[in-house]
Amino acid sequence: MVKVAIMGAGLSGLACAITLERNGINPTIYEKRRQVGDRFVNCEILMSVLTKPIHDSIAYFSEKHGIYLQPTGNIRQLVIHSENRQAHIRGHLGFTNTRGRHDNSFERQLAKQVKSKIIFNSKHSYEHLLQDFTHVVMATGDAAYAARVQDFREDLTVTLRGAIVSGNFDRYTVRAWLNNKFAPKGYGYLIPISDKEANIVIAYPDYPENQALDTHALWERFYRNVCEICDQKLRITDNFEVSKYIIGICKYPRIGNTFFTGNNFGSIMPFLGFGQFASLYTGIQAAKDICGMGNYEECIKPIKESYQLSIALRKSMEKLDNSGFDFIVERLNGSLGNRIFNSNRNILKMAGYLLKPLTNKEQKNE
Repeated sequence: MVKVAIMGAGLSGLACAITLERNGINPTIYEKRRQVGDRFVNCEILMSVLTKPIHDSIAYFSEKHGIYLQPTGNIRQLVIHSENRQAHIRGHLGFTNTRGRHDNSFERQLAKQVKSKIIFNSKHSYEHLLQDFTHVVMATGDAAYAARVQDFREDLTVTLRGAIVSGNFDRYTVRAWLNNKFAPKGYGYLIPISDKEANIVIAYPDYPENQALDTHALWERFYRNVCEICDQKLRITDNFEVSKYIIGICKYPRIGNTFFTGNNFGSIMPFLGFGQFASLYTGIQAAKDICGMGNYEECIKPIKESYQLSIALRKSMEKLDNSGFDFIVERLNGSLGNRIFNSNRNILKMAGYLLKPLTNKEQKNE
């Protein structure tokens, strides 16, 4: 008799549970927190150009897998800011969503679709669950657990500082910043939650040269620039800071009857730092394998390929100074940017090709 334990009630764990239930298996879900989504509120984006050939990920999950999600909004415009340039990109670019302690967070939407038992405040270890279940799905959202169990390649750790701000926003416009004065070797972004609320964040890698930086000074510089760009004084209503957040990937997606999904596998794409699509997808594919409907390792090969392209692109971007970002943003403003972001091609491969001349120049100057 198949008995499945899922460690973690996040995106991949709940997507796995829903898929198992649709195929006649009721798993037991173990969650260390006191409720689903029990963490700070933040926003994320599902960019269509990063999930090609799937253009509409929300429709894909509902039509192909019976998982129903309502995004915060669709993205009609992406504005990219460098130190001295702006690029305006328009089209059906993807979706925004919320995470954490928000009524409409993706975690809470998924939890409403799960019928299986969720054991909160769980102290159960992976080793303990192996004794009582035929299959264990590792979906804790913490790569540190995967690193302890198997060969996990840690590529970098990241510091994030963010806030929920109130003001007036176009909920269909997302903004991103490529500026080393705010986020050295990283990025910043503004994602609306509604017409009156948004999430602003800076994220940068914990490299030795960044360790001595004044995080507070970086944040204040970014916050002032966001207020200037938005032409209003934004009121901070909540804030958060995360340090040494691990980004990496497992060597083995499956070991015996243990499946590594979501961040335990390596769903965070290093280029932009978002991983909702991969988290949901890995959870679904692990469930299908358990049900005898596919091979998990084969099905997630595209996710592994995207990860490798994403880390390569990130490393290329990290070589650029602000003049390099100005160069890129200036060229993205107009028909080229719109063609790239509305293309059916893989943007990670395209961006790597476009960055080659700049990164080669940087290497020669070193």
